[in-house]
Amino acid sequence: MPTIAFLGLGHMGTPMAQRLVEAGLHVVVWNRTRERAGPLAAAGARVADSPAAAATDAGIVITMLSDPLAVESVLFGPDGAAARMQPGACLVEMSTIGPDAVHHIAARLPEGVGLVDAPVGGSVQQAEGRQLRVFAGGAPADLDKVTPVLEQLGVVVRCGGVGSGAAVKLVANTALVAGMALLGETMSLASSLGVPRDLALDVLGPGPLGGVLQRANRTGGHFTVELAAKDLGLAAGVTQLPVSAAALEVVRDAAANHAKEDLRVLANLD
Repeated sequence: MPTIAFLGLGHMGTPMAQRLVEAGLHVVVWNRTRERAGPLAAAGARVADSPAAAATDAGIVITMLSDPLAVESVLFGPDGAAARMQPGACLVEMSTIGPDAVHHIAARLPEGVGLVDAPVGGSVQQAEGRQLRVFAGGAPADLDKVTPVLEQLGVVVRCGGVGSGAAVKLVANTALVAGMALLGETMSLASSLGVPRDLALDVLGPGPLGGVLQRANRTGGHFTVELAAKDLGLAAGVTQLPVSAAALEVVRDAAANHAKEDLRVLANLD
C-alpha cells in the first residue's frame, strides 16, 4: 500500500485520517494548525511541516479542506503539495468544492498525476464509525488504485469520470440544506397555526421531510451553517434553481448569528 498524505485535520479530516492510521496504513499528515496533529502522531502518523513535505514520496495525497480557496493554497500555493507529486501518484480531493474547481485542479496537476474527486456524505459520527458514503469520480485505473484506501472510510459510490463525485455531492447537499430551511419554515408555520410541536413532528416524520427531520434531530454534527451556505451557493451558481436560491438567502441570514453551529439550527426545533 502506498504512503498516504492527508492534508487538513478539521472536524471531518481528523477522524478520517485516524481511521486510515488505525487500518495500519502509512499516513503522513499536515494541518495549518500543527497542534491538531498531536493525537494522530501519538497514534502512529508522521507529521509534516508543509503540504509539500507531506506529498513528497506519497502515492496518494488526500485533501480534506473547507473551501476552494483553501484547496488552491494547499495544492498550488507556497510549499504546495502538487509540485512534489510524482508521476503515478494520485490526488484524492475530498473537500466539497464543486466540479468546476475539480476540473480546474485536474488541468494543473503535474503530468502523470491522477485525480479522484471523492467528497463524502455523513458527519463526524459516520467518519468515526467507518460509515461515510464516498462519492468517487475519476478514471477507472485511478479509482481502482484508491478504492482500497477509501473503503477504510465507508462505502465507495463510483459516480463516473473526474468531477462526477463533486457533482453528486452538490446534489446531495442541495437537498439537505434546502430541506433543512424548509423544515424550519414548516415548523414556524405550525407554530403560527397553533399546531402543537409534537403533533407537527409526528405528521412530518413519515412524509417527504422525514430524512431531513432525522438529520435535524441528530446531535454531534459539524456541518456548519457557513459551510452549508458555501455548498448551496456552489449549486446555485450552476443553473437556475429558484427554490434553492431562496433557501440560500435564509441560510446566509442564519449564518450572521449561527455561522459555526451545525445546520440543524435551521430546522427551528430547539
